[in-house]
Amino acid sequence: MTQSCREMVQLKVRNIIKRRVLILCRCISCFCDKVVMCSLKEPIRYRMLPYATVPPPPKTVEESGFASGDVTSMCHNDNHDLGLDSNSDSDLVPLKISLLGDCQIGKTSFLEKYVGNEKEQGGIQRNGLNLIDKTLMVKGARISYSIWEVEGDEKFQDHIPIACKDSVAILIMFDLTSRCTLNSVIRWYQEARKWNQTAIPILIGTKFDDFIQLPIDLQWTIASQARAYAKALNATLFFSSATYNINVNKVFKFITAKLFDLPWTVERNLTIGEPLIDF
Repeated sequence: MTQSCREMVQLKVRNIIKRRVLILCRCISCFCDKVVMCSLKEPIRYRMLPYATVPPPPKTVEESGFASGDVTSMCHNDNHDLGLDSNSDSDLVPLKISLLGDCQIGKTSFLEKYVGNEKEQGGIQRNGLNLIDKTLMVKGARISYSIWEVEGDEKFQDHIPIACKDSVAILIMFDLTSRCTLNSVIRWYQEARKWNQTAIPILIGTKFDDFIQLPIDLQWTIASQARAYAKALNATLFFSSATYNINVNKVFKFITAKLFDLPWTVERNLTIGEPLIDF
């Protein structure tokens, strides 16, 4: 009896210590987030595309095929499929998007999932820089996304200016299972803003399918830090998985809706254990 009581007391003490350590970690995390938020500049206004230079967009997201799900059946990269003359670019709206983040976080997988089979048709790879085009057919207007992915190695940092200049959106990615890659998003954001002050910032957490295997307390901590960073950067936050195509297409639908001032029908999802969308 004495031994059992002693073990129960020790177990209770250990549980109390664990809870207090967790509370302390959360307090420290919240304090660090507030310091980061205070250190950043005021939110930056987005640049809206001038309507005089682009074809009129559809009136609603539903008319664009953005109503629900991640189906992009209207997306093409071949002029023959579009029924358009290959020399006719009068209705083409070119939009440049930058893709930044550390190494081995799933940037290329995310990009390949979005462009699908079009990667082989329009992809250009340089040393440290990956460029892929994706053309969408939306109610008679063609929107051409030129996506510039910068590799995460420090030796390729000099590609950031060319990748970010004139971009309408900057996607900053991190691995949901790696806290160090999340901590790096501030640095990527600050580097990108040196060359582009108007692009829409979007924070994307990758590998959600691995993230949900983590302990729930760790999920809560990472999600809270990611939301705090997104708020500090005035960015929209998506949790995604290229493996299961979770929130991949929604990111680009959001960009299109934002640029053309279309209604955004997707609701916020802040439930831990589910792919977060926070804006």
